[in-house]
Amino acid sequence: MDNGTISLDHITKIEGNAGLEVKVKDGQVEDLKFIIGDYRRFYTTAVQGKPIAMVPSFLSRICGTCSVSHLFASLEAVEKSQGIELSENSKLLRRLSYDALMIRDHALHLYFFVLPDILGVDSILDVSDDPEDEGYVLLHDSFDIKRTGTDLGNIVMGAPIHAPIPTIGGFNKQPDPSLFPEMIERLEKIRPQVIRGVKTFYGWDIQFKRSSDYLALRNPDRFDFLEGSVVNSDGKSVSEEEFYSFLEKVVIPYSQAEGYQFSDTHADYLVGSLARLNLNMDQLHPRTRADVEEYLQFFPSDDVHDNNLAQAIEILQCVDEAIDIMKTIQIDPEEKPVRVPPRAGRGVGVVEAPRGILYHMAEVDEKGMIVDYDVIVPTAQNQINIENDLKKYFNEHVADMSREELEHEAEVIIRAYDPCMSCATNFLEVEWVEV
Repeated sequence: MDNGTISLDHITKIEGNAGLEVKVKDGQVEDLKFIIGDYRRFYTTAVQGKPIAMVPSFLSRICGTCSVSHLFASLEAVEKSQGIELSENSKLLRRLSYDALMIRDHALHLYFFVLPDILGVDSILDVSDDPEDEGYVLLHDSFDIKRTGTDLGNIVMGAPIHAPIPTIGGFNKQPDPSLFPEMIERLEKIRPQVIRGVKTFYGWDIQFKRSSDYLALRNPDRFDFLEGSVVNSDGKSVSEEEFYSFLEKVVIPYSQAEGYQFSDTHADYLVGSLARLNLNMDQLHPRTRADVEEYLQFFPSDDVHDNNLAQAIEILQCVDEAIDIMKTIQIDPEEKPVRVPPRAGRGVGVVEAPRGILYHMAEVDEKGMIVDYDVIVPTAQNQINIENDLKKYFNEHVADMSREELEHEAEVIIRAYDPCMSCATNFLEVEWVEV
């Protein structure tokens, strides 16, 4: 391609709306824009002046796919503003809830969005219906994996999406431990299926490398999505409350989402499963590590496609952690959420959403009403990194690939980040404009 404009109005098989515009002149990329289209919905403004009791459930509506991430980040922010300390059992139940989220959400992305690229088909609707076919086996593996994560979420949270049971200070209702043995059996049953998926994403013959910085939560005691310090590739570590000090907000005039870069180096960075594996691989569950040892050789990795492999490994991590928690936790059916009188305060909740670090900040007055609220989502943090990846890829291949190939490979790179702009997927519309 010598001259022209590639315009992808809607990227397929991602969560929400995004577009890509590339201008090429004399075989070189003159301009490239990755455009997030439906980011602003003013949730943080809507909660101002509202009582803290209603805020976490309301903010879980930001995303229908990983609503639990927004729920738990908001709960943590509100609890810290009020000085509420959770019981150890509540912490375990939140970890178990999060295992359910990751199992279900990662399976959705890997098998429904990425697997078609591996199999060379347009969508899962085109996967072979031959039970002996690899694609058929993997797709039906995904049904079992996703259903198990969903049912685990039902047991612990009351629902896998917009969960009604987690609340400020704990849980409104304790799970029924008599349901744990059957769930443990089901988790054990899907382990070989999960490992088969890990092997599949490891064996995918695709590569795109670009040196990036990484940012993730790190708990010195375990692989954790909910508690720890925020660390980057250089070894810098800050508390969750200081997370914002890592960041410099960047206004992107053609996108409805602000971007972020490191405040000290002004470098772009990546959040998500790849960042978590790169920075926390040593903390994987011993059983997980034993079964995926040969697949860990790619980490730490600068290949964005290894984010898919990292997600597959995280599914196994969550299966193994969930089994351990349900085998050891002692449920007290009489335990109630911690309650305290309202007070003025500020709290920060930082969790690892499936797609990376998620930040919630709640400022509360003495009557328990929200004065100010802020949310920073993972895809906004990844936006500049995605754009720079695409610039590198197009500059390397614009002279020797067709428009159709460039469009497809751009989508594959974007999908590797598992971006989430809203709660709907769209079909691709491509418009070419010659210059």
